[in-house]
Amino acid sequence: MRRARGLVLFPGAGASSDHHTLVALEDALAPLPVARCDFPYRLAGRRAPDRAPVLVGSVVDHATAFAAEHDLHPRAVVLGGRSMGGRMCSMAVAGGLPAAGLVLLSYPLHPPGKPEKLRIEHLPQLDVPCLFVSGTKDPFGTPEELEREVAAIPGPVTIHWLEGAGHDAKGRDAEISQVVAAWIDRLGRRRG
Repeated sequence: MRRARGLVLFPGAGASSDHHTLVALEDALAPLPVARCDFPYRLAGRRAPDRAPVLVGSVVDHATAFAAEHDLHPRAVVLGGRSMGGRMCSMAVAGGLPAAGLVLLSYPLHPPGKPEKLRIEHLPQLDVPCLFVSGTKDPFGTPEELEREVAAIPGPVTIHWLEGAGHDAKGRDAEISQVVAAWIDRLGRRRG
């Protein structure tokens, strides 16, 4: 087991790597190496996300390049992000991408108002520690739904609830950063 020595972050579908929460995380985690990455559609100036295989491929490419750039074993890198970005990281890890753990902010369990369209098929393949940080009023998944579905994850799961927050978790960057920093620190001690 290796200590967590870096973090690669991806934004949600409608945002870029300059999203305030991702910037706040990078600042809070210094001097830990952090990369904030954009997906191909965003780099090409398009608004509509690419299909999942392209997005997952981008996660694999960015994570591999980050590990090489910082001379890290891939299992020493934590992956994650907001909403779609976190989901794509979880799909990449479920598909075999090595990682120290997953940081999943405002995980989009299902589209708003469509709880029957769950995005959970890959969860039973997540054998790494996972941190979920979600608002209690997030329309992409209620606390009850998230707790029920993440029970399928065989790796250790930590959930932190942002009381009263919606999907954007506006104004909660300091709390999110503190929670993520403490979790990565514990992860490093447990896996070091």
